[in-house]
Amino acid sequence: MKPFQANLLNAAALIILGLWGYFGSETPSPTALIPVGFGVIFALVTPPFKKENKVVAHIVVLLTLLIIIALLMPLKGAIGRGDTLAAVRVGIMVATSIFGMVTYIKSFIAARKAREAAEG
Repeated sequence: MKPFQANLLNAAALIILGLWGYFGSETPSPTALIPVGFGVIFALVTPPFKKENKVVAHIVVLLTLLIIIALLMPLKGAIGRGDTLAAVRVGIMVATSIFGMVTYIKSFIAARKAREAAEG
């Protein structure tokens, strides 16, 4: 999968599951919309990311790392409450974010190797 595709997959997961978590809750918290905000940002930067804009790529990597870290506490809380559905939702968001991060890093490594081979 190409990095921009992983980014779009992650954006969709964050938006859909974040909205589900917010609107599906009996007592919705505005913090449940944080993943939605990240997902919207990821979706909006997909076109320049697809064109291999390095600045956008690095921003996406940084924001992806931030959302992974930010989602760990809600995941821990959902597991602690025994809220299986919430744990699965947040777990999927963490998994798609980690998948994206791995895809981005592999892409950076491949680009560096290609650049070194061309120089070498």
